[in-house]
Amino acid sequence: MLQITNSVSIPEDEIEMSAVRSQGAGGQNVNKVATAIHLRFDIGASSLPEAYQERLLQLSDQRITKDGVIVIKSQQHRTQEQNREEALKRLQELIRSAIALPKPRKPSKPTFSAKRKRLESKSKRSHIKAMRGKVTDDL
Repeated sequence: MLQITNSVSIPEDEIEMSAVRSQGAGGQNVNKVATAIHLRFDIGASSLPEAYQERLLQLSDQRITKDGVIVIKSQQHRTQEQNREEALKRLQELIRSAIALPKPRKPSKPTFSAKRKRLESKSKRSHIKAMRGKVTDDL
């Protein structure tokens, strides 16, 4: 069971994991041993609550396919078990970030001094621009 919140968890049989060879440099270990983990999680076929599924599908995350499948590849560590734990942790963080509601913005008004400073700077700028005009003889 992958625990998301106190009340929501995902059974292990809904998460499909397969071991593949890691990419990049690493010598014989990389060439011989399948230590990287491909994690696949189908959002639509999962036992997650409907609200969670909708929020996940609305995310514009490159790890979520058009079919609603989350694909995570973990190959940071040298052992398969560490990569498995890393992939599960990333899935957990992705789901938690999707359900976290953004804090609503409270509209605020500018302070009296902020208004005064803005008007003073506007009048200074106006005076500077007025001084750029043609010079005339007023004799």
